Amino acid sequence: MAKNTPSVPGQDLLQGLSNPLNRRSFLRYTGAGVAASALLLAGCDDDDESTDNMTGGVNLGSGDVGVLNYAYALEQLEAAFYTAVVALPNFNTLFTSAAERQVLTDIRNHEIAHREFFKAAITSAAASQIIPNLTPNLPADALSSRASILATAKTFEDLGVAAYNGAGKLLTNATFLGIAGKIVSVEARHAAEIRDMIENGTFASGPAGITAGNIVDANGLDVALTPAQVLAAAQPFVKEIINGSNLPTT
Repeated sequence: MAKNTPSVPGQDLLQGLSNPLNRRSFLRYTGAGVAASALLLAGCDDDDESTDNMTGGVNLGSGDVGVLNYAYALEQLEAAFYTAVVALPNFNTLFTSAAERQVLTDIRNHEIAHREFFKAAITSAAASQIIPNLTPNLPADALSSRASILATAKTFEDLGVAAYNGAGKLLTNATFLGIAGKIVSVEARHAAEIRDMIENGTFASGPAGITAGNIVDANGLDVALTPAQVLAAAQPFVKEIINGSNLPTT
């Protein structure tokens, strides 16, 4: 795919992410704005790559479409998790603080907006290549207590930030790179807030390495993971087999 910038006003998409994520503003940047992405991705292979005929799983595809599907898969998982959390009959009992309930509700709304943005963008540009709705596979106790909910949320948020950090360089178009940068900054706010809900002041603490708990390295930089590393960590939380073998690596 050529590394070029679309001649149409792709900044509409970026501007949409600066506005409140209500239905009207969301439809504005996923409707009129996303029409621009059809030209952006027109050079991509138009074959249906969403189903992996070799494994019966879900193939993310290649190029920018593949990277967008990769982000879409992660946002599907996060949105489904937080939707389940807020819908719990004992949500108010598990989270007695109104402030904490509002935080989790806000995160749910953000993740749904992110999920729907990617769905609209990929559908507009390459409908035959969009991956299907994924089926979450949460651990049996993931929603059983405040501690287990926050531990699962921490896993998803830390992984999501590291995923965006590692995938940014794989995008060939500056417009989508800008959008990814705006979304990852929101995901990082989520990660910090969830960590502080677990233990105040732990927004970026822990031993070296993301699996040990630390998300900032010795140089003060967020951890970045490759799609292969992220998908290996995320696979247990999704029933379908996710195939990212065709994603770009450099």
